[in-house]
Amino acid sequence: MTRLLRGAYIVWVILRYGLDELVLASLRKPWLRVVARIASVGRNLKAPRGQRLREALEQLGPIFVKFGQVLSTRRDLLAPDIADELARLQDRVPPFDSEIAIASVERAFGQSVSEIFVSFEREPVASASIAQVHFAVLKDRSGRQREVAVKVLRPGMLPAIEKDLALMRMMAGWIEGLSDDGKRLKPREVVAEFDKYLHDELDLVREAANAAQLRRNMAGLDLVLIPEMIWEYCHRDVIVMERMTGVPISQVDRLLSAGVDVKKLARDGVTIFFTQVFRDGFFHADMHPGNIQVSLDPSTFGRYVSLDFGIVGTLTEFDKEYLAQNFTAFFRRDYKRVAELHIESGWVPSQTRVDELEAAVRAVCEPYFDRPLKEISLGMVLMRLFQTSRRFHVEIQPQLVLLQKTLLNIEGLGRQLDPDLDLWSTAKPFLERWMLEQVGPQKLLDELKAQAPRYAKLLPDLPRLLNDYLKKETGQQRLALVELLAEQRRTNRLLQAIIYGGIGFALGLIAMQIIVRVRLW
Repeated sequence: MTRLLRGAYIVWVILRYGLDELVLASLRKPWLRVVARIASVGRNLKAPRGQRLREALEQLGPIFVKFGQVLSTRRDLLAPDIADELARLQDRVPPFDSEIAIASVERAFGQSVSEIFVSFEREPVASASIAQVHFAVLKDRSGRQREVAVKVLRPGMLPAIEKDLALMRMMAGWIEGLSDDGKRLKPREVVAEFDKYLHDELDLVREAANAAQLRRNMAGLDLVLIPEMIWEYCHRDVIVMERMTGVPISQVDRLLSAGVDVKKLARDGVTIFFTQVFRDGFFHADMHPGNIQVSLDPSTFGRYVSLDFGIVGTLTEFDKEYLAQNFTAFFRRDYKRVAELHIESGWVPSQTRVDELEAAVRAVCEPYFDRPLKEISLGMVLMRLFQTSRRFHVEIQPQLVLLQKTLLNIEGLGRQLDPDLDLWSTAKPFLERWMLEQVGPQKLLDELKAQAPRYAKLLPDLPRLLNDYLKKETGQQRLALVELLAEQRRTNRLLQAIIYGGIGFALGLIAMQIIVRVRLW
């Protein structure tokens, strides 16, 4: 009964905000459009469609807000106006009762809060749809007091999520079956992607592990601070980490008054992003202004402070090489190479004509190159490329969509700090240097060093492994080998017959010549 009422409420909100118009424009069943119009008499559709969608998701609650945030990353599926509006969604969620947060902490660690912490601030410092954060002071094993942040999962999230996800899956099936536009948006695929993101975020230990990996990767760069996880106090529902202090990056006036070089800060953000992507293949994929601060502490002045690691992106060596070569080809305006890379990657059918794809890519890129460099959006170029690729039946990999979304975030942050930021010129030398490192002698030496222990262990065992393999050949392999040897023997006999016959024939000719000459003589 509860699910039925919730479903009815969702349908009412959809109709109230005119969301049926977004997906039912090409409705195959006209009578349903008539029913929708009757059921929503008196609605006002003067607001832009993107704004109506955002407001509807906000009215439906935190899970739908989170869904809209994830949906905003799929710019390869959405119209730009809708994607831009969804990107404005914020987790404006009231905090839950502090007593409930304290009970969660005590249940997770089997100790009272007073036993774990020297002090615990009951008033949360931040609250979102999935969790909220409290500041505390922890006494570590050495007796030293440390300021920490305690992130506590919002109670009852899993049952609530499962209920709304079940309704979303059902509605996605309806939308996909009702209209061509609905099918194009791939609603079931998007809901499945959202399901994965949500369940990943519900496991706070996964977030702690992501933070630890990023902290280790960024240790030598001296550009970004990432909180240390206190592993003895990390649980699926609660994690304790080093407390970070800084000024939100969106408060540019405050940063300027503190003496921060915001133009350098913009360039540093680009360096951090491209280092994570092309060097490590592991990047913070939720870099919106709410998760980024700037340190004003004298020892770390002007460095980024990264927070919230529930969503990270990963890239394989193949992904990195594909992207780097594509970007490098863009910089050189070598559209034929871009087309060839798409075909070589296997993401475009092999029968695709290179010249047709080259022309499509040129149509995407040329308008951007005619603008001043500071006005070119690398993220938008990548997004348009993905949209063009769909015309050639290529399925864009999820990790690349996440990368494109993060790149747009980085560009937005960078240009908020420095309107003249030229992302292309900042990225180009980095990418070209990375490409040289991938094909140069140093890369070969690094690979040999990395694989040396494995080869050193394998080489002494090689004769034994080869012997074992030969002994374990199947009967079919033996039969094939016997047949091959028999065929070789038949071939040898034939060659011998031909050779011997040829020699006999030659000797016969010589003998005849001798006899003829003797008789004539």
